[in-house]
Amino acid sequence: MSESTHPAGTFGSPTPVLSVSPVVLPAPGRAVDLEVRVSAPVTGGDLPVILLSHGQGYSNNLSSLNGYAPLVNFWAAHGFVVIQPTHLSSTTLRLPPDTPGAPLHWRSRAEDMKRVLDRFDVIEAAVPQLRGRLDRGRVAVAGHSMGGHTASLLLGARLTDPEDGTEANLAEPRIKAGVLLAAPGRGGDAVTDVVAENYPFLSTTDFSAMTTPALVVAGDKDTSAHLTVRGPQWHADPYVLAPGPKSLLTLFDAEHGLGGVSGYDVAETTDENPERVAVVQRLTWAYLRSELYPGDSAWQAACDALTAGPDPLGRVESK
Repeated sequence: MSESTHPAGTFGSPTPVLSVSPVVLPAPGRAVDLEVRVSAPVTGGDLPVILLSHGQGYSNNLSSLNGYAPLVNFWAAHGFVVIQPTHLSSTTLRLPPDTPGAPLHWRSRAEDMKRVLDRFDVIEAAVPQLRGRLDRGRVAVAGHSMGGHTASLLLGARLTDPEDGTEANLAEPRIKAGVLLAAPGRGGDAVTDVVAENYPFLSTTDFSAMTTPALVVAGDKDTSAHLTVRGPQWHADPYVLAPGPKSLLTLFDAEHGLGGVSGYDVAETTDENPERVAVVQRLTWAYLRSELYPGDSAWQAACDALTAGPDPLGRVESK
């Protein structure tokens, strides 16, 4: 995405999108090779990259490289290359429950993203239309729900590995900014007994070292009662408890699906709202645009547009 592709603060007309999958990245030591989807505008050069980590919904295919089309298509149509791995936690892989790292493969998920960064040459070779078009110095990570946890680790959050008691530090310096969508909050007394017993890695999440710039997106009706006893405010923890610079987009009346970001017309979306999805699309794009291109006014323009009408769909705060 060259500076001339998108004048500061504007979205411009969407560009046709090329999407290729699966691109297979050999992964010795992983239960299966890493498969990714690569989506990109058909034109333009110096394209920044978003690594997108899927969540763990009820559907069979959304938790894979086939999910999150509403976000992927928008981001790619407006100048980003989006790379989506199928993590080992995906139901599409049908891995045995005793696979090391199961059930949620929190460490492997973060390692998947590092593997993608290590294999840009392989990805460009597999998608010849991309060769020489990636701006490898402008990389962001985004994730929804469990994918938000993955993104937070790459941005610098820490946890205690329940297997051996060591501190897990998976921060990735090649990632310059992030977007956390309905991501898990802190551990301790904030999580339910079921989480503490079955997903103990979520009990020790610590955001105090998550220094990379990030936008946290949270729904004010996202109770996630199966995960936390703190209600919707739990999903704002990555903003509240991490050092700046951070921004928080609170979406009014939004539940865990944030209006429907995980796929088009998804039955498990409890708060379907196309206008809300459009807000997520535009503000996440604008945030990453301005973080990766300092001085770009897209983020300020998007924030102004959010609150311009008489009945805004959300609010933004920053620190």
